[in-house]
Amino acid sequence: MSDTMLTPEAPQSSAKEPNAFSRLNRGLTHIDFVGRRKTWFTISAIIILAGMLSLGIRGLNLGIDFKGGDSWQVLSHNVSQQEAYDTVVKAGLNEPTVSILGGKTIQVEANLNGLSSKAQNAQIEKVSQALADLAGTSINEVSVSTVGPTWGSQVTDRALEALLAFFFAVVIYISFRFEPKMAFAAFVAMVHDLLVTIGVYSLFGFQVTPDTVIAVLTILGYSLYDTVVVFDRVRDNSQGILNSGTLTYSDMVNLSMNQTLARSINTSLVAIIPVLSVLLVGAELLGATTLQNYGLALFVGLLSGAYSSLFIASPILAMTKERENRYVELRRKVESRESRTTLTPAGVASLSTDRVTSTRARVTAAQQSRVIEPKPRKQKRR
Repeated sequence: MSDTMLTPEAPQSSAKEPNAFSRLNRGLTHIDFVGRRKTWFTISAIIILAGMLSLGIRGLNLGIDFKGGDSWQVLSHNVSQQEAYDTVVKAGLNEPTVSILGGKTIQVEANLNGLSSKAQNAQIEKVSQALADLAGTSINEVSVSTVGPTWGSQVTDRALEALLAFFFAVVIYISFRFEPKMAFAAFVAMVHDLLVTIGVYSLFGFQVTPDTVIAVLTILGYSLYDTVVVFDRVRDNSQGILNSGTLTYSDMVNLSMNQTLARSINTSLVAIIPVLSVLLVGAELLGATTLQNYGLALFVGLLSGAYSSLFIASPILAMTKERENRYVELRRKVESRESRTTLTPAGVASLSTDRVTSTRARVTAAQQSRVIEPKPRKQKRR
């Protein structure tokens, strides 16, 4: 990895050096994304490994939509989770899952599918009455929903099918729009986001619902968008920089990353702030509990997606491209030079502009050379 490729142009003695915020907005930062890839990969590996261990030991806290079962919800104030748990256990439930949603709504889930239809209805009625007494309301105010095991299995299968279809469509699109190696890097980044999200849900015991699946597909699309923005800049820069023989492919990826860093950060903040509003204001303060599962998955996934687009996808792309013969030869050529020309983002733009200008000039000259002079008309003899 070169030491000079991302160094900004030395300012003149009379010019004031821009601050960090100004350098970020101008694309003048010099973060070594590719050179420090072992650090980024190690951080991701630790998070994913911890999540997979938790997944193997504890598994996922699947909602009744996936595993089947019964759910009760009732609005109640000043009731603790332990009080609600003790109440439903006394009513006959075995190992129920009790949650306080938004600080106001008691939610109880349990699997009664093993009981006969008559016994199941009697148990549902008993638990509903116990919750109504605890909340100080009537039994009609207790919301009850039942999901059979067959329906839960179908929901799980449809979720997996949707995920596989998404991956397949993404790989095909990027392979044709850019190139297969960029599609591979984007695919690895999306799998990274999926594993991190699943691991976090298992570690903290967050419940997985159909809203979670929808949110996961949403965050994968967001992560893909940010990755494609970076890859588009990489492709544009490669047309002008690599021909100059002053940068390796990894250097060029680093430069492209620094150019788009401000945009990636701004895009991530713009996406994360509304999600925090959904979690803090919508779910906690206003009690919109239906937004909680969706917003939680979005928040975890957006953080992972922002990380993977910067620190996973591009370093993987650089690693795979550096194995091509032409880029191996380019690296030898660059490293063998006694002095290397420093290229800043402004220099990159100049190279790309010069390349486009020269191409247009050649096209114009070729078109003019094909112009056929009109033949003079022959005069008729009288």
